Amino acid sequence: MFSKILIANRGEIALRIIRACKELGVRTVVVYSEADRNSLHVRFADEAICIGQAPSKRSYLNIPSIISAAEITDVEAIHPGYGFLAENSHFAEVCESCNIKFIGPTPENIRLMGDKMNARTMMQKAGLPIIPGSTGVIKTKEDAVKVAKRIGYPVIIKACAGGGGKGMRICHNDITLASSFATARSEAEVNFGNPDVYLERYLDSPRHIEVQILGDKYGHILHLGERDCSIQRRHQKLVEESPSCVVDAKLRKRLGDLVVKAAKAVNYVNAGTMEFLLDKKGNFYFMEMNTRIQVEHPVTEAVTGIDLVKEQIRIAAGSKLRLRQEDVKFKGAAIECRINAEDYENNFMPCPGKIEILNLPGGPGVRLDTHIYPGYEVPPYYDSLVAKIIAYGSNRDEALKIMRRALSEFYIGPIKTTIPFHQRLLDNPLFIKGEVSTHFVQDVFIQPQVQAAGD
Repeated sequence: MFSKILIANRGEIALRIIRACKELGVRTVVVYSEADRNSLHVRFADEAICIGQAPSKRSYLNIPSIISAAEITDVEAIHPGYGFLAENSHFAEVCESCNIKFIGPTPENIRLMGDKMNARTMMQKAGLPIIPGSTGVIKTKEDAVKVAKRIGYPVIIKACAGGGGKGMRICHNDITLASSFATARSEAEVNFGNPDVYLERYLDSPRHIEVQILGDKYGHILHLGERDCSIQRRHQKLVEESPSCVVDAKLRKRLGDLVVKAAKAVNYVNAGTMEFLLDKKGNFYFMEMNTRIQVEHPVTEAVTGIDLVKEQIRIAAGSKLRLRQEDVKFKGAAIECRINAEDYENNFMPCPGKIEILNLPGGPGVRLDTHIYPGYEVPPYYDSLVAKIIAYGSNRDEALKIMRRALSEFYIGPIKTTIPFHQRLLDNPLFIKGEVSTHFVQDVFIQPQVQAAGD
């Protein structure tokens, strides 16, 4: 086991990793930007080093500064969390060249699966069904139109190196495709440093289902069931559940077996998530793989009793997986609500600012992952996530009741947050029945606001 780990991240995930390290008896070093000087991860780590100014490029994406901090503090490993450098194969290689263990997949894993077009091709060869689309990168709008006519509208343009809804455009005809193509490429270049895009057929009202995996360097890989992440806005998740209310034991086994087979085909190591779209007929299609820990990992931890962050660290330290697939048991149901500093009534506009009043929820069945406190200033430079509430119950109905109670106790002021949105969502009859899709938030919560504004 490592004696000291550097955490190259911020916010709630940095605290989450600190907690896992403390329980494993591992000392922690955190890095922080000038904007995060008063953040809780700085307070609770054993050591903290400022690595730059507030903008991510000058701090949390500054590889030389992070490596310097690691060398100065003599750490053995770096945990990247999610976002920032978590899926940067170059960063993983730099860590390796400096004899610092990268707590995550191998650089080759990240490189192979990080390019969505390449991942589609590899996963198709490994036996996973994929959505009809282009067979390679599309360079011109004329080629995009040709592919769209072959696979049929509507189509979606996707950035090869994308994520978080960036570099994505939905197109219903030749005109919108031609006008959106350059915009998607430009957005991909700005956000990922890579303008390459590809095309897929756009599925009508699918569900977003993902499967969590763990693999060690000895070739042992297992899956930890699925999460339903269909409640999204602008392709970014707001609510996650495990298990999905539309995935039965038969489908879960089929998905799990295929995912494990596919992960073995690329010699995958550490934690990862394969994401799928599930259509109304029960057909599922591979979409992408996230080669890191996910924001929504707590719901999987709740229903399996497995601490994913500790497993990540153990695997990176060279340990074999302690479980076999038959040892993984699923019990109860868990729901996670992402609390963002956003005004959902104003198209989820970010609302940074100082938290003056705070009341945190608790009680049986409630887990809260957060880095906020009274007096904390939510900075405008990073993701707007300020907390995650995870409710666990013996079944989905009980988990929903616990979540409603927890949300009623949670107050953050005076900044606006998505707490009121989640309260409305959990009272929606269609959500309660589980009759949702990735379009649900747009159709039920955003579109009516747009129409009202135009009346």
